[in-house]
Amino acid sequence: MATTDPQEAFSGTKPVEERHKLDEVALARWLEANVDGFKGPLTLNQFKGGQSNPTYQLVTPTKKYVLRKKPSGKLLPSAHAVDREHRVMAALYPTGFPVAKQYALCSDDSVIGAMFYVMDMVEGRILWDGALPGMESSERRAIYENKIATLARLHNTDYQAIGLGDYGKPGNYFARQIDRWSKQYKLSETENIDEMNKLIEWLPVTIPPGERTSIVHGDYRLDNMVLHPTEPRVIAVLDWELSTLGDPLGDFTYYLMNWVMPSDGRSGLGGRDVAALGIPTQEETVRLYCEHTGRDGIPALDWYFSYNAFRLACILQGIAGRVRDGTAASAHAAQMIQRIRPLASASFMYAQRAGLK
Repeated sequence: MATTDPQEAFSGTKPVEERHKLDEVALARWLEANVDGFKGPLTLNQFKGGQSNPTYQLVTPTKKYVLRKKPSGKLLPSAHAVDREHRVMAALYPTGFPVAKQYALCSDDSVIGAMFYVMDMVEGRILWDGALPGMESSERRAIYENKIATLARLHNTDYQAIGLGDYGKPGNYFARQIDRWSKQYKLSETENIDEMNKLIEWLPVTIPPGERTSIVHGDYRLDNMVLHPTEPRVIAVLDWELSTLGDPLGDFTYYLMNWVMPSDGRSGLGGRDVAALGIPTQEETVRLYCEHTGRDGIPALDWYFSYNAFRLACILQGIAGRVRDGTAASAHAAQMIQRIRPLASASFMYAQRAGLK
């Protein structure tokens, strides 16, 4: 019987699936020429996670690396931008922000069939259950406080000073995001959902004022970070595929959605007594983030929650489209598709709270 535990289902590695096999001889030759200190022989495993971009563990006698590549086949425009992932991490690493060290980017499709990059394998804990079972409440609190501080540190980073001034367009972030995800949703649409049609019209004309610009991660959640093996701190933030320049409140309120998303063994905390677990409440999380970033508060949370649930529904619809087209990278993609309608309903509910008639 298949496991439904995300920690078991998505963590760690497995043998490389037949459809994701690479030309290991060509790859080893490229690594020897482009990665300082690389010495074979090379063994490949595939990470169980990585819904979007196939991700591999490269094992050599002295060191482990991680390779992320674009999937093969028909892809949506602007999706799977592994070159952008490589660029943002390479810019952040020298600042001391917790990301993996980057070694090299290969834009020559002839090596293994698609663009890829190679980075350090950061050893630590990747956790999936937001309730952090088996821990003391003080450790839970320390981990959450460090996650909040780490996200605030990203948003406080001077993106111009580290060479990312052209990493995205400053201004009109939400308008551009809503337009982008609406288009990708329509391109991938597999069924007509009336609530999504209404949200596509309502969201762009109700964007809250007061936008700031920072680096945004785009998918900041527990299982996209590596925690220190024993200490309650983040040592690497992973999966920068959706990163850009944008409004940091889009990033923070996406993370804050965990407090209202159902607790199902993933990062959602909805329905849990977070205070009893030692985890900061939603209100405390907002206060901590505001203290780190110099804000007085965050009005219009219902609008941001509607936007984030809408965006997630669009992302999952993109996975549904790839299942239809035969290019989805994960056997778990079909399960994710079942979340589209509930997310559309949740987004519509928050939109009604925010004034949608």
